Amino acid sequence: MITNDNKKLAQWAMEFALKNGCQSSRVTLYNGSSSSFEIRDMKIDRLQQASENSLVIHLFVDGRYGSFSTNRLDKKELEKFIRNGIDSTRYLAEDKARTLPDASLYYKGDGADLQLIDPKFDSIQPDEKVSLAMKTCEEMMGKDDRIISANSSYSDEKDFKYMVASNGFEGEACGSSFSLVASVSIRGEGDARPESYWYDSSLYFDTMIKEGLGTKALERVFRRLLSPVIDALYGSSIQQKNSFLLDKLDQKVLGDKLTLIDEPHLIKASGARYFDGEGVATKRMPVFENGVLKTYYIDTYSANKMEVKPTIASPSILTMQMGDKNTDSLIASVDKGILVTGFNGGNCNSTTGDFSYGVEGFLIEKGKLTQPISEMNATGNMIALWNNLTEVGNDPRLFSSWRIPSLLFDGVDFSGL
Repeated sequence: MITNDNKKLAQWAMEFALKNGCQSSRVTLYNGSSSSFEIRDMKIDRLQQASENSLVIHLFVDGRYGSFSTNRLDKKELEKFIRNGIDSTRYLAEDKARTLPDASLYYKGDGADLQLIDPKFDSIQPDEKVSLAMKTCEEMMGKDDRIISANSSYSDEKDFKYMVASNGFEGEACGSSFSLVASVSIRGEGDARPESYWYDSSLYFDTMIKEGLGTKALERVFRRLLSPVIDALYGSSIQQKNSFLLDKLDQKVLGDKLTLIDEPHLIKASGARYFDGEGVATKRMPVFENGVLKTYYIDTYSANKMEVKPTIASPSILTMQMGDKNTDSLIASVDKGILVTGFNGGNCNSTTGDFSYGVEGFLIEKGKLTQPISEMNATGNMIALWNNLTEVGNDPRLFSSWRIPSLLFDGVDFSGL
């Protein structure tokens, strides 16, 4: 955790910057530790432990802005570091849109504990971590003659953040996470070497799934389809007119089935927070309501550039209004289609929304998975794709900050089967 002495050091650094030429300043202190263990074919392949203390200072000098970081938290060294930062900032081009947020937007510190850190974190022994990874690998080893390699990994981390700004913000945040991953590669037909993986992650060690990961063969990866839509909502994209959702606020642009809500204050949830990276208070926000665009993600800089009100810099926890079917039930409802379990490269044009992705997965025929597919392409347009969303599943992975369930689309253009 961040000690009172280090908090005082951050406050001192901010004041020192103000006394040496800054008109305003923000300082963020980070403290964290992590460990990871990787197993390959039942042998420890790599282990790593790390801890970090760092300070990031944002300097606003004569209409110019600079950001500098260091892990040397000594006052004498920080004096030179900050002075050099101020001098360097003066060489940058003037950019008056770079300011601290309006103080009225700051989080005021009145929220309940989000319970984002596991109090048992430091009591979990290395032997137990290695044993979990070994057991996961063992679930795959020797189960099929076609297996080339079975790999697993365990990792955990905890981090603390303290932030103070010269126009009145002071706040703290902390969190922990644990993850367990299984991956396997097998001999396919000819030279093919198909791979699959499964994993679980949790803020708390006791709630992380620790068995069965090695036997899971499929990974549902639908976040890839939502990312271009969210990217198109950022203030930087809007300001640069590099968004296929430009000037679409309060308009119906996507399908009726898409209702997406940003829920930042969920207890014990990955992505929960009371303030963003600028200290601006978060709140529950509808992003899409039955396909109608309700908000953009506009930080202070982009807002100043466009002369509009800021909202929040980025999403916290994205939740989708769900249906009543899981993946298996959605598959059973399809006469002929493709279950996409992974993406292999590709891109989306941020201005037009046109996309082309390599995909892998399984052919669906009469409600059943009949054969694996790979080296296929899915092409189309993001707005058209999401307007063809016909059904939303009920099975999001709750450890993720993007809680996107299985999705059923109609009319997707696939090639390569």
